[in-house]
Amino acid sequence: MIQYDRVALDDATINHLIDDAHQRYRAARPESEDWHIKALTVLPGGNTRSVLHFDPFPFRVASASEQMLVDVDGHTYIDFCGNYTAALLGHSPDRIKEAITSVLESGWALGATHPREVELAELICDRFPSIDQVRFTNSGTEANLMAIGTALRHVGPDRQTVGVFDRAYHGGVLAFGDIDGPHNPLNVPHRFRVAPFGQAADRAAVDGLDQLFQPDLGCVLVEPVQGSGGCRPPGPGFLAELRRRCDETGTVLIFDEVMTSRLGPGGAQQRFDVVPDMTTLGKYLAGGMTFGAFGGRRDIMAAFEPGQPGALTQAGTFNNNIVSMTAAITTLRHELDADSLGRVNDLGDQLRQDLQAVFEATGAPLWVTGVGSMLCVHAEDDRLLDLLFHAMLDEGLYLARRGFMALSKAVTADDCHRLTQAAAAWIEQLFGDGGHDDV
Repeated sequence: MIQYDRVALDDATINHLIDDAHQRYRAARPESEDWHIKALTVLPGGNTRSVLHFDPFPFRVASASEQMLVDVDGHTYIDFCGNYTAALLGHSPDRIKEAITSVLESGWALGATHPREVELAELICDRFPSIDQVRFTNSGTEANLMAIGTALRHVGPDRQTVGVFDRAYHGGVLAFGDIDGPHNPLNVPHRFRVAPFGQAADRAAVDGLDQLFQPDLGCVLVEPVQGSGGCRPPGPGFLAELRRRCDETGTVLIFDEVMTSRLGPGGAQQRFDVVPDMTTLGKYLAGGMTFGAFGGRRDIMAAFEPGQPGALTQAGTFNNNIVSMTAAITTLRHELDADSLGRVNDLGDQLRQDLQAVFEATGAPLWVTGVGSMLCVHAEDDRLLDLLFHAMLDEGLYLARRGFMALSKAVTADDCHRLTQAAAAWIEQLFGDGGHDDV
């Protein structure tokens, strides 16, 4: 049962509302349903990216441009999901398209080194405080795997435990639940120790760090702001405390900035003024193309210098692929200056405040967390998020089923106002007038 001011919704009513939402959705999307039925024959679950599934079936996109998606049934959506932070530039940005088209004239599967990888490495090293040297991958998952292995090699064989945090997601093979699990059965077989992600002043978080920093700990991998874990920001002093303890123990601190590097020109590490030993990157940095990178202190990255005893090697046919390298150079040089990043992060902060104001004014059992252009709606009962998701789709507004949002540069203040108004109207329809002011 969900309590809301003077209104209580029993389980039967909630489930009936969800059934109605699913039936309404299904009736409006016969083409997407046909594609889903076909997909089930050749793709387990009907998809090849689990996060994109939702009940009764996901809509299939026919085209995308700027902040808009159009599905195969002709429905148009303002995209607030932003491909889970990868579409920071919006869909099909002109500069990226032109740069890719131009470079394809000189070939694309080179199988050799080329100048563009050096240009991109210089841009990244100049941009992120922690990166003296960098190597490229094809995804953030790969970047995190390589960073962990590099860090553990650096500290030596007696310190092979990897510290992570509850609800952390660092890729499809590095996903964690609550402190004691269960964790993703597909996780790679490192020895992990899981601590609570929280405030340094929070007793549980401090105790968790005490338990984390045992003699066998080699590295700590953390998102400065948890993304898939619900856009949970760090408490005051939490990252600084991590930095202090890593310094004290000689532990390698890795910031997973695959998502959070969008929070400022130099990433979240610049925003929070805490510099890690290594940083991983990915998602949006190649303008929507496949991309990942890991880098850090020169003495750590020196492990890849050929010729030295025990030198590491990093394979990857497409690590320096010309398309991603070119797209990333264009993105960093022309798309992600301080002003443009400031605008999209300010817009996200305002949207979060406006949505929170709606929830608080009405007493609705929902709340919003996040930093800048990353935000997430939470609910006391997860079924409310299902209802919210479908209600927003009815209004042509697309956010992740779990409430996650990542704004793109193409999203406007009017788009955000429309979402806030739609959320307020949905609350009124669901629960009755809570007496809130128009926002």
